Amino acid sequence: MAQHINFYKKQIEIHQHAADKLAKKLLASSLLRLAVFLVICLLVYVFWGNTQVIISSIIGGIALFVFLVSRHSDLKYKSDKQKAIIKLNQTEIDVMQSRQFQDLPDGSEFEVPNHDYAQDIDLFGRGSFFQYLNRTALYEGTKKLVGILLANDIESIQQKQEAVQELAEKVKWRQEFSATASLVKTTESSTTIVNWFKEYKRFVPRFIKWLSPVFSILSIAMIIGYVLGFVSEFQLLLWLIVGILITGIYLKKINLLSGSVSKIQDTFHQYHQLLGMLENEEFSSEIMAAKKQAIRTESKKASQIFREFSKAIDALDQRNNMLFGIFGNGFLLWDLRQSLKLENWIATYGLQVENWFGVIEITDAYNSLGNFRFNHPEYSFPKINPVEKGISATQLAHPLLHPQKRVANDFHIDDKEFFIVTGANMAGKSTFLRTVSLQIVMSNIGLPVCAENCQYTPIKLITSMRTSDSLNDDESYFFSELKRLKYIVNRIQQDRYFIILDEILKGTNSTDKANGSKKFVRKLVRSHSTGIIATHDLSLCEITAELPQVKNHYFDAEIINDELHFDYRFKNGICQNMNASFLLRKMEIVDE
Repeated sequence: MAQHINFYKKQIEIHQHAADKLAKKLLASSLLRLAVFLVICLLVYVFWGNTQVIISSIIGGIALFVFLVSRHSDLKYKSDKQKAIIKLNQTEIDVMQSRQFQDLPDGSEFEVPNHDYAQDIDLFGRGSFFQYLNRTALYEGTKKLVGILLANDIESIQQKQEAVQELAEKVKWRQEFSATASLVKTTESSTTIVNWFKEYKRFVPRFIKWLSPVFSILSIAMIIGYVLGFVSEFQLLLWLIVGILITGIYLKKINLLSGSVSKIQDTFHQYHQLLGMLENEEFSSEIMAAKKQAIRTESKKASQIFREFSKAIDALDQRNNMLFGIFGNGFLLWDLRQSLKLENWIATYGLQVENWFGVIEITDAYNSLGNFRFNHPEYSFPKINPVEKGISATQLAHPLLHPQKRVANDFHIDDKEFFIVTGANMAGKSTFLRTVSLQIVMSNIGLPVCAENCQYTPIKLITSMRTSDSLNDDESYFFSELKRLKYIVNRIQQDRYFIILDEILKGTNSTDKANGSKKFVRKLVRSHSTGIIATHDLSLCEITAELPQVKNHYFDAEIINDELHFDYRFKNGICQNMNASFLLRKMEIVDE
């Protein structure tokens, strides 16, 4: 871990130095713009009354000022990118060194009440695995990551592992990609943008294609003629008004187009750079190579195509400068020319945008997985064992527990086996269930797991650990639990699942619970399912006498010198030491 922290600190040092240099350039750029503005004012003051010089000074000054503004924007962008990379590295230091990740987005808005496992294993919410894992920079990328976590997909796991490992090794590339993506500031989702492209109706007449350049050439000739004295001020002003009137015919629709594209301007400005990064990087993993291939076109690079659209938006945006808006439309039919470029682009490439967006967003999601691997080189990728079905892990632990405090356990379960786990309160049963659950989820999405080594046969996960009653639906706790168990029974009839249950049938009396639990275990065994059931009901352990597929395991607690001690070790057998009465007495809830 120290090696990785030193790496992140070195990156902060490098990029802080670059940021400091850019800050000086930005100051110089600001002063230069101020100087140009003052020079224009001085020329107007000195040559007041000389219309030709004043107009020439204003036009030349505007052109120079626009160039300097563009240059300043580029410097500001580079500065913001350096700051973003510094922030990324500082986040990794905080998470690794101090385990401070509770201030990161927790994904609580993505919680799914009736999912196969999400609610039971702290997948989302404060202190969740998502909060620890997620480093996505795009909202749509976050949704892609959520989809990966919720998919319960067991296909192409080896290919997923290769992609995760490859991205883990490209740490600087990942950080630049994430920093660039983090600078996207837009209120429109990619889905909204794609739908807008599909529904867009063009309005610019085709003849603008030749009228605009012809009108611009004539305007330049008029300006030169005016400077040379062949064209009067009135004639030049009249020509300016003609250009403004031509543009004014379509002003309402131009305003609508401008308002729409301004909302997505930043997206395309950043996305063309992200596409360029994908195009210029070499990938050997099947998944990432396929993503790179998906953005290739026969004529141009996707990044170039996006850049053309971004530049056309920037050009149309110049209309917001009042002086340029007047002279640009009066002499160059600027708004119509740029609107035509945008419309031609939409007609040519609008339907391909969805695919290109998708590649960027899934890469953003996979960057989080690669980052997780880079930060945990000691974790092991599970080896897929299609022959000896089951799960086998050495020194398996929960990744969210502090490395210096967590207790790891060896774990092995064969296919079609069931473990009944008993144990004292707070001895580690629930944590163990969540550890195994998360190990399965992490394995299925291609992540390394918190274990020295692991082998498993890919299998989907389904759990029931946190059933709650519903006042809104007028449901009792017991009925809610029955609905969850029914859901599980239906699912295992359709596919293979690893089942994890925590204290089933809690909502009924002890005798009824014992009888019902045994019947349910028999049903699960008959279905050839695999899984774990944690319980305080020791009578359920008796079922191993009739069902050899069921094994007993436990977590223990000891009372030494009137103090409770846990070793959090996963053991064979049945727990004999319970601690409820001791805790009631120790906390002075009850008398001796």
